[in-house]
This record gives sequence, structure tokens and C-alpha cells, in this order.
Amino acid sequence: MRIFLIGFMGSGKTHWGKQLSECLSMPFYDLDEVIEENEKRTVADIFTESGEEYFRIKEKELLEKLVDENLSIIISCGGGTPCFFNNIDFMKNYGLVVWLNTNIDVLGNRLLKQRNHRPVLSGLRDDELKAFIIKKMNERRMYYEQADLIIDNENAISVSEFAQIVLHA
Repeated sequence: MRIFLIGFMGSGKTHWGKQLSECLSMPFYDLDEVIEENEKRTVADIFTESGEEYFRIKEKELLEKLVDENLSIIISCGGGTPCFFNNIDFMKNYGLVVWLNTNIDVLGNRLLKQRNHRPVLSGLRDDELKAFIIKKMNERRMYYEQADLIIDNENAISVSEFAQIVLHA
């Protein structure tokens, strides 16, 4: 079984991916971390030095490589992963796509705390953050909504409940 966790930055994809990995005894990969390891530089540096198109090509290549090499895997995708190169179709063809549909206000609160670790947010003032989230979410929603399973309030469930929802999907 392959499980792809998608959603906006700050939605908890890596957190839940690690939890599911332990609960289901499956390997877990954070796609951004795989890209950084492969490129020997941070996502922010890749964007700055090589541009978004280069990053998206590498993202697609490494997503496909992980899938090719693993029959059983949990992948935490970057927020934009499903939105490029038909990645959403690829993921749906090779596994279960789970969208962590996190409330805008919850995202805002989480991202305020993580802003220093997220280069795309570092230049935003507090009052600009929510508008940024809404704009990006509106651009990405049509891709996220194609997920096989949508989890709307992940804070209200335990890891075992989360795993059961995924396994029964």
C-alpha cells in the first residue's frame, strides 16, 4: 500500500506521516527532505538558485522514484506537489491520496509559529499571512479535492483512529 499525504504547508502531513509509519510499520518519507538530500541544499536554496520549475521537475522525478522503489510507503508531499505535472493523477494511480484539509485559521496559527522555518513566508507580515494562505488554498483546492480520502479535522482523532480511517478507505 502506498499512502500520499497532501495538503497545505502546516497541515500536519509530516507529523501524521511519521505517526502512521510507526502505527502501520511502513517506511515514511518527507518528499521535501528527500529532495534536499538528493540536491545537497535546502528547498529555499533550490528555489533561489535554480527556480521553481527546476524544483518541480526534481520533485516529480523523486516522487516517481520513491514509488518505483517501494510497494509499501507513506509519503508526505509538499503543499504544491499535487498541482504540477499531473502528480495528483500519478499518486491516485499508484496509491491512496489523503488530503489533510486543515482550517485556514488553524493553518494561520501554525504557520505564524513556523514562519522562520518557511522561507516563502518569511517576508510576510502577520496581517498578510492569512491572505496568502487563502489565495494559495484557492489555487490548490481543485487538486487537493481530487484526493481519495479527505480528513477535515485531524486534531479530533487519535493516531489509531487516523490509521483505521486510512486503512478502510
